[in-house]
Amino acid sequence: MNQHIIPASSNMKEFEAFLKSDYEIGVFLEVHISQLKHISQLAKKANKKMIYHVDLIQGLKSDDFGTEFICQEFKPYGVISTKSSVILKAKQKNVIAIQRVFLLDSHAIAKSVKLVKRTYPDYIEVLPGVMPWMIKELKDSLNVPILAGGLIRTKEDVKKAIDAGATSITTSKRELWEER
Repeated sequence: MNQHIIPASSNMKEFEAFLKSDYEIGVFLEVHISQLKHISQLAKKANKKMIYHVDLIQGLKSDDFGTEFICQEFKPYGVISTKSSVILKAKQKNVIAIQRVFLLDSHAIAKSVKLVKRTYPDYIEVLPGVMPWMIKELKDSLNVPILAGGLIRTKEDVKKAIDAGATSITTSKRELWEER
């Protein structure tokens, strides 16, 4: 992914702002399954590449069957999930697989490292993304490109995450989308 900011939308108003932006890649977070066809068509028409957060699609079970359906029906650029079965199925379908991990405590980090070593996703998304020392530590130990998301509120937060080794930042904070 060659853009430092990846706009994340959780409603149609945010998605429409993304469609009008210069960004090529975007994330759709919370969405009802009935909206995916329309969202997918609008993105395609605007030459945008979409990443769907499979765990947050209402009306769809986030498992390998749900992932197979999303990959075949909507042909996303990528999917995000906390679940290894989703990551493995996305990779099998040649869709970019992004493993979301939460940096809650040492136990959660150790568990996430094991998970990433087992699934070997294309990217990992770390939340919260405002801990540059953890981004650096994970990048050094896992050798998987990192996206930083969650609680990133300022240009300085973005810079620190990128300087620590994050490839990109996922954010729904529209002021940061405009900092291009």
